[in-house]
Amino acid sequence: MSTQSSRSGPAPADRGAPAAGAGRALVVFRGGAELWWLRLLKPGFRHCFAMVEQDGQWLSIDALAPFMEVTLVAGVTESELVGWLRSQGMTVVVAALRRGLTRPAPWAPFTCVEAVKRVLGLHRRWLITPWQLYRHLCARDAAVPPAPCHGPFSVAA
Repeated sequence: MSTQSSRSGPAPADRGAPAAGAGRALVVFRGGAELWWLRLLKPGFRHCFAMVEQDGQWLSIDALAPFMEVTLVAGVTESELVGWLRSQGMTVVVAALRRGLTRPAPWAPFTCVEAVKRVLGLHRRWLITPWQLYRHLCARDAAVPPAPCHGPFSVAA
């Protein structure tokens, strides 16, 4: 157990940029609202999930209300996958994976946003909606490198 005071902030490894070779993920945002209360969220940003590339295959990690869906997608390139997701009306942001963290993530209810934050290694307590996560990933001062939010991997919001 660490003896460092929690008031002094996160350990240096928790503040740092993604570790070299840590990889990338696609963070996917969509506007579907199967649950009535999701309609309170920003249109186009009512749900999110992550896709992580591993050895030329993509692992989709999608925290849904009744269960967690994990799917392997093989035989497609990143650009083909992004193109298909965009053709389905989804917004896609490329994000770095942060590994080598030493502190646990802050406690939070398990939501789609929390699942994506855990996949990315993003410890930001007050990111609770998909829109907030999108804005954070696109911000210049984000813990992960700025995402190309208005480039070829994103649908304009």
